[in-house]
Amino acid sequence: MSAEVLPPLTSVRLHDEFGLLRDGLVVHCYQMTGSYQDAEDAVQETYLRAVRGLAGFEGRSSVKTWLYRIATNTCITALNHRSRRVLPSGLGAPESDPGVRVAGDESIAWLSPLPDAVLSHRPEDVVVRRESVRLALIAALQYLPVRQRAALLLREVLSWSAAEIAETLDVSVAAVKSLLQRARRRLDELDLEGERLEPPDLELERALLDRYITAFEAGDAAAIREVIHDDFSLEAVPHTSWFKGVHVCIPFLERNFASTRGNVRLLPTRANGQPAMAGYRRDASGVLRADCLWVLTLVDGRFSRSTKFEGLELVTAAGFPPVWSR
Repeated sequence: MSAEVLPPLTSVRLHDEFGLLRDGLVVHCYQMTGSYQDAEDAVQETYLRAVRGLAGFEGRSSVKTWLYRIATNTCITALNHRSRRVLPSGLGAPESDPGVRVAGDESIAWLSPLPDAVLSHRPEDVVVRRESVRLALIAALQYLPVRQRAALLLREVLSWSAAEIAETLDVSVAAVKSLLQRARRRLDELDLEGERLEPPDLELERALLDRYITAFEAGDAAAIREVIHDDFSLEAVPHTSWFKGVHVCIPFLERNFASTRGNVRLLPTRANGQPAMAGYRRDASGVLRADCLWVLTLVDGRFSRSTKFEGLELVTAAGFPPVWSR
């Protein structure tokens, strides 16, 4: 039986295929880079490289495999010249003093969130994506050397064979097996089980998020205490200090609520497959301007972590306006 002869890959077909695969490519590049903005840049560069290499596509693999191969190597090239991205909790031990002065450091390569709104909401994609982009996993992936990270994602998320990964990374199959072994061992050492997301109960999640938002906007630390775990963590990019445990987090919030009460508006959303909040802060003229995106981790019916990311662009990427006037 003769092999199936595929039609040539035209620019129109490439454009259509790319459109269908774009969400997956954004997720893959985000897993590689730890930055939504870098992922968007890498996906755009992937498309440009594919257009330039159109004549060289021989059909030995699917267009999907070909595009993911380009995207992977685009990320590897970019990451070879950059520091690994981190969260404040990746820099050292938590602060024990809730009164400590919190300072930002823009020189650090910070991890950033992935607003769910930038991706489609096809039911068949949501559950897989939710697990594969959770914030703790993305932070952990950054501890892996770039090629280990690529090999692990291609194998565990995309289910590629060792031979396909070897061709993509231009290494031997034996080298791929070694990369995977070391990557899995490192992730085991980081112990992500405590951050494993539960099957979604969107009704419960939204009710808890609404309670958290109401309490935060009112500056009611006691009400926040009711919806968080005893070992609750609080961190904010680009601040290097972070806090863990209600005995530190609640006093820290109480100290800061004096300036936020009545001046903050929080809107429910989702990011990294987790409950999130788009944040607005009132400026000197009384206007509520987009300020930050919070990502919360829900475990056993309460929040275990709240991570704030400053940046207008994250709020607008989540589908909200720069100014809130309602």
